[in-house]
Amino acid sequence: VQLQASGGGLVQAGGSLRLSCAASGRTLSSYVMGWFRQAPGKEREFVAAVRWSTTYYTDSVKGRFTISRDNTKNMVYLQMNSLKPEDTAVYYCATDPRSITSMIRVTSSYDYWGQGTQVTVSS
Repeated sequence: VQLQASGGGLVQAGGSLRLSCAASGRTLSSYVMGWFRQAPGKEREFVAAVRWSTTYYTDSVKGRFTISRDNTKNMVYLQMNSLKPEDTAVYYCATDPRSITSMIRVTSSYDYWGQGTQVTVSS
């Protein structure tokens, strides 16, 4: 499985970005697809995930970010609205083939990772 993340950039606070993650190698419709982020000097953290049609978010992005997937295109998206400077990080998409709900927020549960895309939010 290969994942390719894109869509990052520089945006002012309050702005929006849409991240995309293209998957190849196999159909991922039954896999959990997740987005994580890592800010400088911090550990990689869970942002959002989708398992079948159920979505999960970390508290700090609820109501601002929306994860979605298009199984026909093997794509997953992260729509990010009302961006804040603290959202600045490298964002990674990842997939967990085991699809265990209790592990959705656990970084080590994900086997395949994209290369990351930088999101910078200026104040």
